[in-house]
Amino acid sequence: MNIYRLAVLSDNYVFVLHDPETNTAAVVDPAIAEPVLAKLEELGADLVAIFNTHHHGDHVGGNSALIKKFPNAIVYGGEKDNGRIPHQKVFLRGGDRVNFGDREAQVFFVPGHTYAHIAYYFPAIGDVGGELFCGDTLFAGGCGRLFEGTPAEMLNSLEQLRQLPEDTRVWCAHEYTLGNLKFALAVDGDNPDLQERMVAAQAMRQRGESTVPTTIGLEKRTNPFMRWDFPAIQRSAGIDIPDRVFARIRGQKDNFS
Repeated sequence: MNIYRLAVLSDNYVFVLHDPETNTAAVVDPAIAEPVLAKLEELGADLVAIFNTHHHGDHVGGNSALIKKFPNAIVYGGEKDNGRIPHQKVFLRGGDRVNFGDREAQVFFVPGHTYAHIAYYFPAIGDVGGELFCGDTLFAGGCGRLFEGTPAEMLNSLEQLRQLPEDTRVWCAHEYTLGNLKFALAVDGDNPDLQERMVAAQAMRQRGESTVPTTIGLEKRTNPFMRWDFPAIQRSAGIDIPDRVFARIRGQKDNFS
């Protein structure tokens, strides 16, 4: 399975998955259709699946145009997003499985950013590492705002993702990394891994490179929203109760500039 990252809108990423054996493709969170259609034409591939993580317009905005071009493609989304994702045909729960090419993805129910949010995890096969498509739940250096969920729900969602193998690649849906790391340094500034990451991320962006994908291991070392049980984060929060630590630093991030 090949993965193509398409930069769209101001800071979104859309991911096209391509199975060269069958020359079929799937797309994750198509914000808009045109770049996806161009990539499919370049590959000469048939779109068979749209994997949506949640209903926000910058994740499902391209669904209708893609289905118009590929009417047999199946649109997947969370069970609780019923009626909110255009053309949704499959309604997924945590623990469900979906297939694309020779890979099978596990579905995680990860509410917090929205109450229906899901993520797709393709486990490692042989020397090929795992791939996580997590929408707006986990970002490089951060996490999504809590529009429809609670801090406890988001903490539980991130805890599920924190248990994945450290070499899992994390394909998050926005290029928010520099802003996220700026905040991370404000609450975990003595973290040498975080300091090193900021330097590397700044250099990547200056070269016009994407900071996505990241990895679960890197997030566990540097992302304050994956480190609510670390003393430095608890000191910044002024409390040591996990969901209250998370709530406090999420609130600090919401007001950070």
